[in-house]
Amino acid sequence: MSTTALTAVEIQTDPRPTASVIWLHGLGADGYDFVPVVRELENLGAPAARYVFPHAPTRPVTINGGYVMRAWYDIYGNDLVQREDEAGIRQSQRQVEDLIEREVERGTPRSRIVLAGFSQGGAITLQAGLRQREPLAGLLALSTYLPLAAHFAAERAAASAAVPIFMAHGRSDPVIPLARATASRDVLQAADYRLEWHEYEMPHSVCEEEIRHIAGFLKRLLA
Repeated sequence: MSTTALTAVEIQTDPRPTASVIWLHGLGADGYDFVPVVRELENLGAPAARYVFPHAPTRPVTINGGYVMRAWYDIYGNDLVQREDEAGIRQSQRQVEDLIEREVERGTPRSRIVLAGFSQGGAITLQAGLRQREPLAGLLALSTYLPLAAHFAAERAAASAAVPIFMAHGRSDPVIPLARATASRDVLQAADYRLEWHEYEMPHSVCEEEIRHIAGFLKRLLA
């Protein structure tokens, strides 16, 4: 099934980057949302890279009264598990996989590509990143959860077991409860993934301490 190519904001912290970070925004935001983080990561010593911030497609979002906004998939209600937009999730997975292939075609090996995402973007990061037959450098899953968890065991790629995963969540997150995130963490840890877990005193957001930890993670992956 063909997919529409995603447009994206791109920032290079070196004229000839040898690594790529594909970073997916959350519901209702766009690719510009995490652009300011690049300078912060650079100041904290993160390795040079090409940062790719794609814009999610626009679609009606049920939980928001059908309002059309940028979303990686539809959200039917507060329960993120019982009813999931499987078609939307899989479509976004394919679009992100196309972005990964584009980075490979531009000369970045998969072992130097990090897939990152916040909230909905983090869910697609886990959905796509753990199904790659050739492992990526690492995954950053921020304030998120594992989507289509019932399909995970059957669909995950064996090679993905070697991929380091950074998961982080706010203890007072009102959008994706901490319990939902820790349940996803437990599934991944039970499957022997190399998972680094962080909790912060914050709501559904990103904090300075988290950015420092992300910079350290990128240094370990890409130095």
